[in-house]
Amino acid sequence: MNSMLRKSVLGIAGLAFTGGMFAGPIAAHADATPVTAVSTAQADKPDTGTLTPHGVQGAQSRIDLNAEQTSNAKAIIAATKKTGMDERAAVVSIATALQESKLENLGHLGDRNDHDSQGLFQQRPSSGWGTVEQITNPEYATTAFLNSLKQIDGWKDLPLTVAAQKVQVSAYPDHYAQWEQQAADLVTQHWNS
Repeated sequence: MNSMLRKSVLGIAGLAFTGGMFAGPIAAHADATPVTAVSTAQADKPDTGTLTPHGVQGAQSRIDLNAEQTSNAKAIIAATKKTGMDERAAVVSIATALQESKLENLGHLGDRNDHDSQGLFQQRPSSGWGTVEQITNPEYATTAFLNSLKQIDGWKDLPLTVAAQKVQVSAYPDHYAQWEQQAADLVTQHWNS
């Protein structure tokens, strides 16, 4: 029985080899489906060149996120997808929210408040961003931010800190850049989840 099994295995191997010899290189290329499937699965992760086309600029900051902050990052990603914008827009949005609020949906902070700034992006009702209820809604606030970002010609070609500053008009325009790597990591982790 053992020799019969051995002959069967060798016979099958011989047929496979002979089939490969006769079919030649065409068969080798035709059987690329498994390789394509692996490549497709890897392509589902956002590409670094898309997320940070200019590379990260300057020293990078990073904070540990709690469940609420992670949920807010996911809400920004969901709103970005809903507006039809890409992963780069999500990186710009998350980096901006990291700088403005550390991804915390802040209400009015009393004496520590910067004018009437609130929410993830520290948007101001008095500047036309919406009502307090709207700008403290992560989906609304992100959509408002992205709608402003879309109005900037060539925003995708700008360094993150420049694109964010054109929307936010911050007193500290260079501070957005320090969050680019963490924002890109969050988009990589949660874009397809």
